[in-house]
Amino acid sequence: MPEWFWLVKNVDFLTIYYATQLVRCAAWSVLLAAIVALLRKTVCRERTFLRGAVWTAFALTPFLGRLRLYYEWEPAARLLAWPMMDADLYRWFCRIYMAGVVASAVCMFGKRRRLWRAVSEMETTSAGGVRVRVTDFKLTPFTVGLFRPAIVLPRLVLEQYGEEERALILEHERTHIRLGHLWAGFAWDVLRCLLWVNPLLALLRRQLCADMEDICDRVCIERSGRDAHAYGLVLLKSIRLLRGGEDVPLAVTYAGEKAFPEMKRRMEKIVGFRPYGRKRAAGLAAGTLVAVLAALVLIRAHSYGHANENTDLMVCQYDGGGSIISTETDVLRGMISYDDGFVYVEREPFEAFLEKRGAEGEISIIFGGFYKLPGMGGAANACFYERGAQEGVVRIPYENRMKRWDFVLYQLL
Repeated sequence: MPEWFWLVKNVDFLTIYYATQLVRCAAWSVLLAAIVALLRKTVCRERTFLRGAVWTAFALTPFLGRLRLYYEWEPAARLLAWPMMDADLYRWFCRIYMAGVVASAVCMFGKRRRLWRAVSEMETTSAGGVRVRVTDFKLTPFTVGLFRPAIVLPRLVLEQYGEEERALILEHERTHIRLGHLWAGFAWDVLRCLLWVNPLLALLRRQLCADMEDICDRVCIERSGRDAHAYGLVLLKSIRLLRGGEDVPLAVTYAGEKAFPEMKRRMEKIVGFRPYGRKRAAGLAAGTLVAVLAALVLIRAHSYGHANENTDLMVCQYDGGGSIISTETDVLRGMISYDDGFVYVEREPFEAFLEKRGAEGEISIIFGGFYKLPGMGGAANACFYERGAQEGVVRIPYENRMKRWDFVLYQLL
């Protein structure tokens, strides 16, 4: 077979392998979205920081695709078995799913790239000692970029706001950067691309942004030393920037609030501001991080790895057409063993076993290697057994394919 054929075959397998996992993750994300939505409306309704912490549960979803319960828990195994009954149909389903992932990524991150290009072409100036970009569009200030965040201010802010008001706005945007909200938004968009079949993730993005704004408002008020009233007045003043926003670029899909009700909601939160204990907030953040890491460790302990050791043995024959003689690993282990360089075969019992099975032609022994998921992908070593040897234990050399670079890479993917 030509090299390109094997490349295409491996790419096709990886498509099925990852699509299978992502569909399972998408199913989990539906349940998780319902739980988070319920918690936001009940237990966490008046607890701003706790409401923000519950979103970290979504960090677990990309790692739920290889759980052992899909194969070892009978109800789950039965439920997941039926989509794979028609192999060709399932293969095409996986291809379509991964095509959707690629299309979502191109669309979503294309918007981000266009926005960044638009920002990079804006006028640069200094406001309160901070380097900012200036736009003539009527929109609320926002920040874009991950490694080199850029704060964008409308020209109206520079012209009509006082120095203290601009300083408060800049502090708000810098707080978003310090709290990692830009990275949180990026991670959410990545999750939406990977699990694009779950429309709830798109609907929940507005709630995520709202919670990040509430957290930022609280931290900003606490750190600025100003009262909530002064902070709210600055926010109210920006309402008029939202009017006449029809000329906003389409790429600006996550820059500030888009509707008066959202501004009203934020104002109600700001009016009800109460000082919070910084140590308690830091403790909640640390506890959330520990809980997520502990959950990831637990998930890993109950999941299959990227490559799992295959301990099965199989004997085949080739007499003009290949066929399997036996896959009875427990029986074969009594006659066959191997190490890194040789296969050892107990000659007399093995040849008696072959004669009893009516084996003819060339005999091959397949052993070791790895599998990706039960019944899905993997590789094994093989050697040929020649009859008529005189030794009690036949020692057969073989090349360990698992040490080749392409197989090492295949195990890691």
